This record gives sequence, C-alpha cells and structure tokens, in this order.
Amino acid sequence: MVSVTTGVVLLRWPLVSAVLMFLASTLKIQFRKTDYAGLAVICSLLGVIASCWFATGLLGITLVDMTIVWNNIKDVMMEVMSQTPPPEWPMMMN
Repeated sequence: MVSVTTGVVLLRWPLVSAVLMFLASTLKIQFRKTDYAGLAVICSLLGVIASCWFATGLLGITLVDMTIVWNNIKDVMMEVMSQTPPPEWPMMMN
C-alpha cells in the first residue's frame, strides 16, 4: 500500500510542490506576524526549494541531467584553466 501511495504522490509532483509552495508562503506570513524571523527565513528557503523542484519538473530536468551538465561545466573550466598562461609570465602594466 505504501508503494502505491508513493507512486501516486510522485506522479503528482506538480500538485505536491504547489502545495508545498503555498504552505511555505502561508507559514512565512504567519511567522513574520508573530516575530519569529528565523522560522520565516526557513519557510522562505523551503518555498524556494519547492519552486525550483516545480520548475525543474516542468522542464523535464532530472538529477541525471544536472549531473551531466555539472560534469560538462567542470570539463570546460578545466580546459579553459589549462590554457591560461603560467603565473611566472611577465605582465605588462599600462
């Protein structure tokens, strides 16, 4: 039964993430009214995380895609850094 429930929840992730964004926003407002600034910040961060989860899901971006992009960025940066001149080269000051 738990696996069926988990499957339904995962298939309905846009609804779950939208509810999480709404709850985070509502809790943030309530915490700000009662002077619980720390909890308001935590709720804001949870709302940002839920909205990022929502956006990546709508775009079809998975963790595998993010790993591929990160590895590509790392490879490009290593290639760029390998082509920079060594620090002992003289520099011209204007």
